Amino acid sequence: MSEIHTFLKEARLFPPPPEFSDKAHVRHLEEYREMYARSISDPDGFWAEQAETLTWQEKWHTVLEWKVPFAQWFVGGRLNLSENCLDRHASTWRKNKAAIIWEGEPGEIRVVTYGELLREVCKFANVLKSLGVVKGDRVGIYLPMIPEAAVAMLACARIGAIHSVVFGGFSAEAVSDRMNDAEAKVIITADGACRRGSIVHLKANVDAACHSIPSVEKVVVVRRTGETIEMRGGRDVWYHEAMAQASATCPPEPLDSEHPLFILYTSGTTGKPKGVQHSTAGYLLQAAMTSKYVFDLKEEDTYFCTADIGWVTGHSYVVYGPLANGATTVMYEGAPNFPRPDRLWDIIERHRVSVFYTAPTAIRSFVRQGDDWPNRHDMTSLRLLGTVGEPINPEAWMWYHKVIGGERCPIVDTWWQTETGAIMITPLPGATPTKPGSGTLPFFGILPEVVDKEGHKVPPGQGGFLVIRKPWPSMLRTVFRDPDRYVDQYWKRFPGSYFTGDGAREDEDGYFWIMGRVDDVVNVAGHRLGTMEVESALVSHHRVAEAAVVARPDELKGQALCAFVTLKAGAAGSDSFAIEAMKEELKAHVAREIGPIAKPDDIRFTDALPKTRSGKIMRRLLRDIAAGSQTIGDTTTLEDFSVLAKLREDEE
Repeated sequence: MSEIHTFLKEARLFPPPPEFSDKAHVRHLEEYREMYARSISDPDGFWAEQAETLTWQEKWHTVLEWKVPFAQWFVGGRLNLSENCLDRHASTWRKNKAAIIWEGEPGEIRVVTYGELLREVCKFANVLKSLGVVKGDRVGIYLPMIPEAAVAMLACARIGAIHSVVFGGFSAEAVSDRMNDAEAKVIITADGACRRGSIVHLKANVDAACHSIPSVEKVVVVRRTGETIEMRGGRDVWYHEAMAQASATCPPEPLDSEHPLFILYTSGTTGKPKGVQHSTAGYLLQAAMTSKYVFDLKEEDTYFCTADIGWVTGHSYVVYGPLANGATTVMYEGAPNFPRPDRLWDIIERHRVSVFYTAPTAIRSFVRQGDDWPNRHDMTSLRLLGTVGEPINPEAWMWYHKVIGGERCPIVDTWWQTETGAIMITPLPGATPTKPGSGTLPFFGILPEVVDKEGHKVPPGQGGFLVIRKPWPSMLRTVFRDPDRYVDQYWKRFPGSYFTGDGAREDEDGYFWIMGRVDDVVNVAGHRLGTMEVESALVSHHRVAEAAVVARPDELKGQALCAFVTLKAGAAGSDSFAIEAMKEELKAHVAREIGPIAKPDDIRFTDALPKTRSGKIMRRLLRDIAAGSQTIGDTTTLEDFSVLAKLREDEE
């Protein structure tokens, strides 16, 4: 590893609208800087003060015990996450406030109040107890985006069971791998899930997976689609039947601050998925704090995060963070473009959503569909927009700002990871002037640095490796049952600092620009380039909707750049002359935007890019295609396998 060269220039600056700042939790940049300075100089005092906002059953005696790289936060404290998300709201006027507004893909709508959600969680906690689940047991959750998913998570938290959510689109093999590693005692699933007008057969997948999961004793089945399924006697339990018999009284279990809350598996390029383990108190505090300050949550907000609960964004910013703040969170079951490309804009209009949080890859797909779909809808209820999942290129940022936000909504471009548990680098919408494509400044208590291969901080404007210098409350505690992997993967490369695996640069204003995974840095003629910058240059062309850039071996330059490009509708002709002309035009455009060194050697046009179900482009698969090699490693997270097949056909 050496330094990463950076060429992307972005000078546009957008101050927070004064009318937004006037009512914000943090109203100006100086206020942010004062709070941030204190959080770094006196972290124990700062985090102790913030922790007072939670409901504790027994107060801690030590804020942090830090034995690199293992942290314990709020040592000696006891609390319950479920109580913090439900009981303390249901005992007030919020009892009748909407906690969850749910919309199914076919169009059903359910509104669940805080009082109703507490009752359902208590009942299901008692169901789990009746099935033999005790504190410390692992419970698998393999459900669609339905309210019962949030109920299951909160019920586990209420009794101290450790949940492990598996995304409802994963295969039986993926379920088996994850549940075997966790040694799950119970799996909660549904008969099926609705996706793009079809049914995903969840129960059948669980049945197939259970043949190789000896630890599973019971399978709880939610009736969602009503299709005929096989119920195995002695093992399978209908959710609705068990709930009908359960008591609605279940006191929250007092849990140690460091009690594991959940395990969430992340896929690696090779080997088994690793189980990222998060704690109770530290995770809850930072999920709640970031939800409040980053989304500037107000009592009257209707908040909509498009993530699935199978990903950490769904954990932190669909369920736990919003509910800890007593907010109203929208859950949507289906695909964002079904049955039409304006499904999300329709949801925003009908439910009067005020805060909207989605992925850059979704935004780029909306760009490709054109402005007409969002322009059909009244989205004046929106006051704040957010992005999550990967860096957003400046042109997609500008489209989001203009077309969706009406040039009035601040955008919070957030950087964080499954491992960090909560947002780490982000604007605060009432305080931080934003630059398209930059995550801007660190959240309170977070000390990031951009370093060279020796771990020394690099000068402003120079690319390097992003590390976090101080521990933070929501950080992962370990890899489940594999502490050596935890140390090797995150702490060994730069001893004493958490290595994020991302490249980044810090500009003269202290703003951070994420350049993508270090794995996606390419070496072209001795220059190490972050592919995100080349992708941003391509997408800044008025005919390009989305691009992914990878490297292939090259005898002369070491590596050559190969760009996979999706054009906007009707942007190119179908004859070979027009296609070649478009390729040359795009190469020249990149050369002008960045420099000749970054000009792609190959450009391949495609209708779609291979993505995970959370919306991230699977560049590893594109590298295999560009190099003409066979696809290896884990492909269970791939959303649409036909995309991969089509790319291979085009190559041949």
